[in-house]
Amino acid sequence: MTIRPLVIIPDSKLRLVSEPVQEITGEIRRLADDMLETMYDAPGVGLAAIQIGVPVRMVTMDVSKSEDERQPMVLINPEIVWASEAKRVYEEGCLSIPEYYEEVERPDRVRFRYMDLEGATIEQEADGLLATCVQHEIDHLNGVLFIDYLSKLKRDRVMTKFKKAAKREAGA
Repeated sequence: MTIRPLVIIPDSKLRLVSEPVQEITGEIRRLADDMLETMYDAPGVGLAAIQIGVPVRMVTMDVSKSEDERQPMVLINPEIVWASEAKRVYEEGCLSIPEYYEEVERPDRVRFRYMDLEGATIEQEADGLLATCVQHEIDHLNGVLFIDYLSKLKRDRVMTKFKKAAKREAGA
């Protein structure tokens, strides 16, 4: 397992729409291992493959409360098949937008379908943090960031901040 570098805004890769995984290969399994290792190291509760520069529809998540009770999930080609009309506000952050958090309103409950590493199709319902995380990570696969749900003013502020940081880093 390898910890991979994270793609940080304003990198345009984060706006790519990821391609479906066609076949579960050894390479896909290694990618899943690397993604979990990277996610835990960051630390975060979710990671989309595009966040390490790989434009495939794969997500890793673990919303367990403690390191001792890890419950890693690997979702291949995930999709939301139902969302509740009831909404919930949750403070979100993103490994690709370090140290920035903002409240986002999303459906409170979702049903999602994905393939696991064994190739089985699984459908699952979620609420709370898991529902928020699933929606956030699937958004990444479609080139959408949580800041896209904010007002234009807030989104522009965060983009300006990270563009300046990227320029400073490039000049260093």
